[in-house]
Amino acid sequence: MRILVSGASIAGPVLAYWLSRHGFDVTVVERAPALRKTGGHAVDLFRPAVDITERMGVLPRVTALATGTTRMTLHREGSRRPIRVDLAKVFQAASDRHVEIMRDDLSEIYYDAGRDDVEYLFGDTITALSPDGDVTFEHAPPRRFDVVVGADGLHSTVRRLVFGEEAGLTRFIGAYLAVLSLPDTLGLDGEAVTHLGAGRTVSLYSARHMSDARAVFLFRRDRELGHHHRDLPRQKDLLREAFAGMHPQVDGWLARLDDGGPFYFDSITQLQLDTWSRGRVTLVGDAGYCPGPAVGGSTSLAVLGAYVLAGELAAAGGDHTRAFAAYEREMGELVRRSRAFAVGASRSLIPASRAGTWALARGGQLVSTLPAGLTRALAKLNSAGVRMHDSMQVKDYAVPAPA
Repeated sequence: MRILVSGASIAGPVLAYWLSRHGFDVTVVERAPALRKTGGHAVDLFRPAVDITERMGVLPRVTALATGTTRMTLHREGSRRPIRVDLAKVFQAASDRHVEIMRDDLSEIYYDAGRDDVEYLFGDTITALSPDGDVTFEHAPPRRFDVVVGADGLHSTVRRLVFGEEAGLTRFIGAYLAVLSLPDTLGLDGEAVTHLGAGRTVSLYSARHMSDARAVFLFRRDRELGHHHRDLPRQKDLLREAFAGMHPQVDGWLARLDDGGPFYFDSITQLQLDTWSRGRVTLVGDAGYCPGPAVGGSTSLAVLGAYVLAGELAAAGGDHTRAFAAYEREMGELVRRSRAFAVGASRSLIPASRAGTWALARGGQLVSTLPAGLTRALAKLNSAGVRMHDSMQVKDYAVPAPA
């Protein structure tokens, strides 16, 4: 059975790995000419995704490339005295098994895990799909596949081709995300420097193996801003406007926007499709059910979704109709919970008022001072809150152990 996967970021390589382990013939097409090295931000793997990563045999490599960020210096706008936050305790409260790693590093690790058993077509993209599985590429000759999977992110080409130009009931949840690569002039060494104000926050951090740093900006807006997701000059102007006058240190970071380094900007938007499948095509990860970049645990959800989709295709003996239905049943409630969590998280992480910034800062300080066992026990009382991601169950699809 021949399966085409579009996208080689996170969900695509994980899906390709498990599909090949189940005996499927897998091709991955990726628009970029090689694995993307875009200066992406750090992402979180919570317990279910860590468990799946361990089953893939690559957890030691993932932990070796973890960011190692365990402390935060938090500057609250309007306050002279910074607050010290023990991030290790914060992560322990949120998850029994957690790894923070740069997105580019994680993508490369997942790609390496299965690349010897998977065909990768870099520098190409899908331009047309037929209901029978006939695929037209921008460069490669047309081919026919039994199943096509869109794993090509929030702005998915596959979703647009199959579900239509608007493709699915997106919901803007009131915030924007930007990531800027900067020289690590502060020698961060396991520490994040954060500036928090009403409606805006920015953090600078690095990783143990990196020579540069990432500035991650989050800011609130009631309405979507007028820009195209590929219009970099407009995006940079919007970011400057949002963070003007916050702090001299932040001004210095913004001054490097035109240095030519990697830059990312996008709205924090949910996809709210009721179904992710049509005919021989289905979607996985952000392409199908993005709960909101940076606030909804989308990376862990993508890893879990890829694992489940591959497992259900194997369990159904390649019958895509049965497999897609089972896949959506397994993931449906998890996606709905992730959407609800993301809306609350965006409001909490980017408080709209000075009172909200004070509460967030003091909350981080409180978690830092309490015993780790106590904060973990309190957090476990609410599986819909900070422990929501850890409560997701990983089904056993009984595949052979990694070679």
